[in-house]
Amino acid sequence: MEAGLVAKNAAQWAGFALDDRQFGLLEAFSKWLVAEAIPAGGLGPREGRRLWTRHIGDSLVFAAGWDQAPPEILDVGSGVGLPGIPLAILWPECAVTLLDRGARRIRLLHRIVRVLALPNVTIAQGDAFAVADEWAGLVFRGGVRAVEAVGLAARLLTAGGKSVLGLSRRAEVPERSSDLVGIAEALGLSARVVEVPPTILDGPAWLLIMQSSD
Repeated sequence: MEAGLVAKNAAQWAGFALDDRQFGLLEAFSKWLVAEAIPAGGLGPREGRRLWTRHIGDSLVFAAGWDQAPPEILDVGSGVGLPGIPLAILWPECAVTLLDRGARRIRLLHRIVRVLALPNVTIAQGDAFAVADEWAGLVFRGGVRAVEAVGLAARLLTAGGKSVLGLSRRAEVPERSSDLVGIAEALGLSARVVEVPPTILDGPAWLLIMQSSD
Protein backbone atom coordinates (compact mmCIF):
# COMPACT_ATOMS: atom_id res chain seq x y z
CA MET A 1 0.00 0.00 0.00
CA GLU A 2 1.34 3.44 -0.94
CA ALA A 3 2.80 5.39 2.01
CA GLY A 4 0.65 8.49 1.61
CA LEU A 5 -2.51 6.44 1.48
CA VAL A 6 -1.57 4.45 4.58
CA ALA A 7 -0.89 7.59 6.59
CA LYS A 8 -3.96 9.43 5.33
CA ASN A 9 -6.28 6.47 5.93
CA ALA A 10 -4.90 5.77 9.39
CA ALA A 11 -5.26 9.37 10.52
CA GLN A 12 -8.68 9.73 8.92
CA TRP A 13 -9.95 6.55 10.55
CA ALA A 14 -8.80 7.95 13.90
CA GLY A 15 -10.72 11.16 13.24
CA PHE A 16 -7.92 13.51 12.16
CA ALA A 17 -6.45 14.88 8.94
CA LEU A 18 -2.84 15.13 7.74
CA ASP A 19 -1.66 18.11 5.72
CA ASP A 20 1.25 18.07 3.27
CA ARG A 21 3.73 19.39 5.82
CA GLN A 22 2.81 16.70 8.31
CA PHE A 23 3.12 13.99 5.69
CA GLY A 24 6.54 15.39 4.74
CA LEU A 25 7.65 15.03 8.37
CA LEU A 26 6.38 11.45 8.46
CA GLU A 27 8.32 10.70 5.27
CA ALA A 28 11.46 12.18 6.83
CA PHE A 29 10.86 10.04 9.92
CA SER A 30 10.49 6.91 7.79
CA LYS A 31 13.77 7.65 5.98
CA TRP A 32 15.53 8.15 9.31
CA LEU A 33 14.17 4.84 10.60
CA VAL A 34 15.72 3.09 7.59
CA ALA A 35 18.99 5.01 7.62
CA GLU A 36 19.70 5.12 11.36
CA ALA A 37 17.19 3.33 13.61
CA ILE A 38 17.23 -0.05 11.86
CA PRO A 39 21.05 -0.24 11.56
CA ALA A 40 21.29 0.70 15.25
CA GLY A 41 18.94 -2.14 16.21
CA GLY A 42 15.99 0.08 17.12
CA LEU A 43 13.80 -1.96 14.75
CA GLY A 44 14.32 -5.37 13.19
CA PRO A 45 16.33 -5.58 9.96
CA ARG A 46 13.27 -6.62 7.93
CA GLU A 47 11.00 -3.83 9.17
CA GLY A 48 12.06 -1.37 6.48
CA ARG A 49 9.74 -2.99 3.93
CA ARG A 50 6.64 -2.47 6.10
CA LEU A 51 7.38 0.73 7.99
CA TRP A 52 4.18 2.48 6.98
CA THR A 53 1.68 -0.27 7.67
CA ARG A 54 3.29 -1.84 10.73
CA HIS A 55 4.82 1.18 12.42
CA ILE A 56 3.91 4.67 11.19
CA GLY A 57 0.30 4.00 10.21
CA ASP A 58 -0.06 1.73 13.22
CA SER A 59 1.10 4.62 15.42
CA LEU A 60 -1.37 7.06 13.90
CA VAL A 61 -4.38 4.87 14.71
CA PHE A 62 -3.61 5.38 18.41
CA ALA A 63 -5.14 8.85 17.94
CA ALA A 64 -8.56 7.14 17.90
CA GLY A 65 -8.57 7.36 21.67
CA TRP A 66 -9.26 11.10 21.49
CA ASP A 67 -11.89 13.28 19.83
CA GLN A 68 -9.40 16.13 19.75
CA ALA A 69 -5.70 16.43 20.46
CA PRO A 70 -5.00 16.03 24.18
CA PRO A 71 -2.90 18.69 25.91
CA GLU A 72 -0.18 16.13 26.66
CA ILE A 73 0.70 12.47 26.28
CA LEU A 74 3.37 10.23 27.74
CA ASP A 75 4.64 7.56 25.33
CA VAL A 76 5.69 4.74 27.65
CA GLY A 77 8.55 2.61 26.33
CA SER A 78 8.84 4.75 23.23
CA GLY A 79 11.75 2.85 21.66
CA VAL A 80 12.54 4.77 18.48
CA GLY A 81 9.55 7.09 18.86
CA LEU A 82 6.61 4.83 18.09
CA PRO A 83 3.83 5.87 18.48
CA GLY A 84 4.95 9.15 20.05
CA ILE A 85 6.65 10.84 17.09
CA PRO A 86 3.86 10.22 14.55
CA LEU A 87 1.37 11.48 17.16
CA ALA A 88 3.50 14.57 17.82
CA ILE A 89 3.47 15.27 14.08
CA LEU A 90 -0.28 14.73 13.89
CA TRP A 91 -0.89 16.92 16.97
CA PRO A 92 1.60 19.83 16.95
CA GLU A 93 -0.32 21.46 19.81
CA CYS A 94 0.11 18.40 22.06
CA ALA A 95 3.12 18.17 24.40
CA VAL A 96 4.54 14.68 23.80
CA THR A 97 7.03 13.08 26.18
CA LEU A 98 8.95 10.05 24.95
CA LEU A 99 9.94 7.83 27.87
CA ASP A 100 12.38 4.96 27.58
CA ARG A 101 14.89 3.21 29.84
CA GLY A 102 17.57 2.40 27.27
CA ALA A 103 20.46 4.82 26.82
CA ARG A 104 20.95 3.79 23.17
CA ARG A 105 17.29 4.40 22.36
CA ILE A 106 17.38 7.73 24.18
CA ARG A 107 20.32 8.81 22.00
CA LEU A 108 18.38 7.81 18.90
CA LEU A 109 15.35 9.77 20.10
CA HIS A 110 17.42 12.91 20.66
CA ARG A 111 18.80 12.52 17.16
CA ILE A 112 15.45 12.22 15.39
CA VAL A 113 13.84 15.04 17.36
CA ARG A 114 16.73 17.27 16.22
CA VAL A 115 16.40 16.04 12.63
CA LEU A 116 12.66 16.73 12.51
CA ALA A 117 12.83 19.88 14.68
CA LEU A 118 9.77 18.94 16.71
CA PRO A 119 9.26 21.66 19.35
CA ASN A 120 6.45 19.79 21.10
CA VAL A 121 8.54 16.72 21.98
CA THR A 122 10.44 16.10 25.22
CA ILE A 123 12.64 13.04 25.83
CA ALA A 124 12.99 11.40 29.24
CA GLN A 125 15.07 8.43 30.31
CA GLY A 126 13.64 6.30 33.08
CA ASP A 127 11.37 3.51 34.23
CA ALA A 128 7.63 3.93 33.77
CA PHE A 129 7.04 2.40 37.19
CA ALA A 130 9.01 5.25 38.77
CA VAL A 131 6.82 7.95 37.18
CA ALA A 132 4.96 9.80 39.93
CA ASP A 133 3.17 12.66 38.19
CA GLU A 134 -0.22 12.44 36.47
CA TRP A 135 -0.89 12.68 32.73
CA ALA A 136 -3.84 13.64 30.58
CA GLY A 137 -2.86 10.99 28.02
CA LEU A 138 -0.82 7.80 27.90
CA VAL A 139 0.10 5.52 25.01
CA PHE A 140 1.63 2.05 25.18
CA ARG A 141 2.94 0.18 22.13
CA GLY A 142 4.75 -2.76 23.63
CA GLY A 143 7.04 -1.10 26.17
CA VAL A 144 5.43 -2.93 29.10
CA ARG A 145 3.18 -5.94 29.49
CA ALA A 146 -0.51 -5.29 28.83
CA VAL A 147 -1.67 -5.92 32.39
CA GLU A 148 1.06 -3.60 33.69
CA ALA A 149 -0.03 -0.92 31.22
CA VAL A 150 -3.57 -1.10 32.62
CA GLY A 151 -2.23 -0.65 36.14
CA LEU A 152 -0.09 2.29 35.07
CA ALA A 153 -3.06 3.92 33.37
CA ALA A 154 -5.11 3.61 36.55
CA ARG A 155 -2.31 5.20 38.58
CA LEU A 156 -1.04 7.90 36.22
CA LEU A 157 -4.09 9.30 34.42
CA THR A 158 -5.57 12.59 35.53
CA ALA A 159 -9.32 12.81 36.08
CA GLY A 160 -10.91 12.28 32.67
CA GLY A 161 -7.56 11.31 31.15
CA LYS A 162 -7.31 8.69 28.41
CA SER A 163 -4.89 5.92 27.55
CA VAL A 164 -4.47 3.75 24.46
CA LEU A 165 -2.76 0.37 24.55
CA GLY A 166 -1.85 -1.56 21.41
CA LEU A 167 -3.00 -5.14 21.91
CA SER A 168 -2.42 -7.18 18.77
CA ARG A 169 -2.09 -7.24 14.99
CA ARG A 170 -3.70 -10.67 14.63
CA ALA A 171 -7.00 -11.36 12.90
CA GLU A 172 -8.77 -12.60 16.01
CA VAL A 173 -9.69 -10.43 18.99
CA PRO A 174 -6.94 -10.96 21.59
CA GLU A 175 -7.88 -13.68 24.09
CA ARG A 176 -6.84 -11.59 27.06
CA SER A 177 -8.83 -8.52 26.02
CA SER A 178 -11.90 -9.26 28.15
CA ASP A 179 -9.64 -9.88 31.16
CA LEU A 180 -7.88 -6.56 30.58
CA VAL A 181 -11.21 -4.74 30.34
CA GLY A 182 -12.27 -6.37 33.59
CA ILE A 183 -9.05 -5.36 35.33
CA ALA A 184 -9.34 -1.80 34.05
CA GLU A 185 -12.92 -1.51 35.27
CA ALA A 186 -11.98 -2.96 38.65
CA LEU A 187 -9.36 -0.20 38.91
CA GLY A 188 -11.93 2.50 38.17
CA LEU A 189 -11.35 2.97 34.45
CA SER A 190 -13.86 2.68 31.64
CA ALA A 191 -12.41 0.46 28.94
CA ARG A 192 -13.27 -0.80 25.47
CA VAL A 193 -11.54 -2.85 22.81
CA VAL A 194 -11.53 -1.32 19.33
CA GLU A 195 -10.71 -3.09 16.07
CA VAL A 196 -8.90 -1.16 13.37
CA PRO A 197 -10.36 -2.44 10.09
CA PRO A 198 -7.93 -4.55 8.03
CA THR A 199 -8.26 -2.18 5.07
CA ILE A 200 -6.62 0.66 7.04
CA LEU A 201 -3.24 -1.02 7.54
CA ASP A 202 -2.11 -4.40 6.21
CA GLY A 203 -4.46 -6.37 8.41
CA PRO A 204 -6.46 -5.91 11.60
CA ALA A 205 -5.17 -4.15 14.68
CA TRP A 206 -6.65 -4.09 18.16
CA LEU A 207 -6.54 -1.25 20.66
CA LEU A 208 -7.61 -1.01 24.29
CA ILE A 209 -8.91 2.50 25.03
CA MET A 210 -9.20 3.43 28.70
CA GLN A 211 -10.46 6.53 30.48
CA SER A 212 -10.36 7.56 34.11
CA SER A 213 -13.47 8.95 35.75
CA ASP A 214 -13.96 12.73 35.93
